[in-house]
Amino acid sequence: MKMIIHIFFILSLVSSISFASVQDFCVADPKGPQSPSGYSCKNPDQVTENDFAFSGLAKAGNTSNIIKAAVTPAFAPAFAGTNGLGVSMARLDLAGGGVIPLHTHPGASEVLVVIQGTICAGFISSANKVYLKTLQRGDSMVFPQGLLHFQLNSGKGPALAFVAFGSSSPGLQILPFALFANDLPSELVEATTFLSDEQVKKLKGVLGGTN
Repeated sequence: MKMIIHIFFILSLVSSISFASVQDFCVADPKGPQSPSGYSCKNPDQVTENDFAFSGLAKAGNTSNIIKAAVTPAFAPAFAGTNGLGVSMARLDLAGGGVIPLHTHPGASEVLVVIQGTICAGFISSANKVYLKTLQRGDSMVFPQGLLHFQLNSGKGPALAFVAFGSSSPGLQILPFALFANDLPSELVEATTFLSDEQVKKLKGVLGGTN
């Protein structure tokens, strides 16, 4: 009896700490409900090899915009086979002078690999220490989960990089757009950023914010 109790104790302990998947994969079904762990699973009978392949990163993104940059994501909604696997990718195109402004990925760390050009990249720790590096072709840099970071084309021609994330849905919040591209009242933005009313109104005008 004592041995049986010990066995049940061990089994209960193992089951409480195990995070092993009970199935091979969970291809995303974008039409189904979402949960904190990802999208609902597509019916396995409807899964094909195409769910595990993605060709969207082959084509350059459109950099004709205010930041002169484009990010092409291969996250779970577009690359259904990554759902629940804790991985995803994206393509980063930067025209001359292009920049990915300060932003965070709440759900994942990021690794960047430069394929073409020169990219100045960096992140800011929670202690407000800056880690800054100029990256050439073949160089890599990692950005810890949740920390503010950026990428800037510091070369003379276009730049290209591929990034990998430790989540199929890493999330994204771009700081300038969070502050100036919504309807947060200008007086609150001014109070929390120490910017003048003129500066805030100008930035809201550029990025499409109101109030």
